[in-house]
Amino acid sequence: MATLELSLQEEAAPEPVRRRRRLGLLFWMAIAWLAVVFALAILAPLLPLQSPTDMDMLERRAAFSAEHWFGTDGLGRDELARLVFGARVSLTVGLFAPMVGLAVGGGLGLLAGYFRGRFETLVVGSMDVLLAFPPLVFALAVIAYLGQSIPNLTFILGVLGIPAFMRVARASTLTLARREFVIAAEALGATHARILLRELLPNVVLPLLAFFLLAVAVTIVVEGALSFLGLGVPPPMASWGSMIGEGRESLDIAPRLAFLPATALFLTVLAFNLIGDTLRALTDPRQGAL
Repeated sequence: MATLELSLQEEAAPEPVRRRRRLGLLFWMAIAWLAVVFALAILAPLLPLQSPTDMDMLERRAAFSAEHWFGTDGLGRDELARLVFGARVSLTVGLFAPMVGLAVGGGLGLLAGYFRGRFETLVVGSMDVLLAFPPLVFALAVIAYLGQSIPNLTFILGVLGIPAFMRVARASTLTLARREFVIAAEALGATHARILLRELLPNVVLPLLAFFLLAVAVTIVVEGALSFLGLGVPPPMASWGSMIGEGRESLDIAPRLAFLPATALFLTVLAFNLIGDTLRALTDPRQGAL
């Protein structure tokens, strides 16, 4: 009887309550980890940390101590400070680059899925051309012309993310464009702008935001890979990717110099993926979550 009553209560529970129960422990652990990382990154200048760029060649690869909690790297720089300030760079690029793709690609996908015809062919064709262009060659060309900096790296990754956001927005718009509420708005004489902004955009933006979190995770990994190859932020600025690249030279002496930033990168990307997958499942229009 108790089991039957519990099942009846779950069936009678409102949809938001059932969704909260489906989030699970991993979702909240991911939220907690990201909250800690964001707090450290935002408050880094206010924290009692040593300078992430000051070198001390007499303290190269120093072990854990009260002065250097995570030791020092191959140039005597405080590893904890570089981890925290590296989070600022990785999160800045990881968040702002997908915003470029979200704004440009999401808008193009919304328009292409609604108007169809030649405009859709033009947009899809241009995205196919962009996808066919080797991303590493594009990054090398832009960096060689504009130089290494956070804005340039953000621009490169943002442009490379436009096709993915366009496809997500277009697929969602194609699913919704012939729904009853859109047809009713057209029958009432609503303009294209009103239908796009009032009827379609609120429904398309939900899967786009869920995909945005997944794109943040991918962008952080790509930024780390480019920094590892020396194409990311210029030295002595720290990012997790550049720290991994610098730490590979000390793998036989101090492997922690590569493993610490790699662990931070792994956990952060995993957290974004867990949150993005959960929100994508909750906002899937095929499940009626409009």
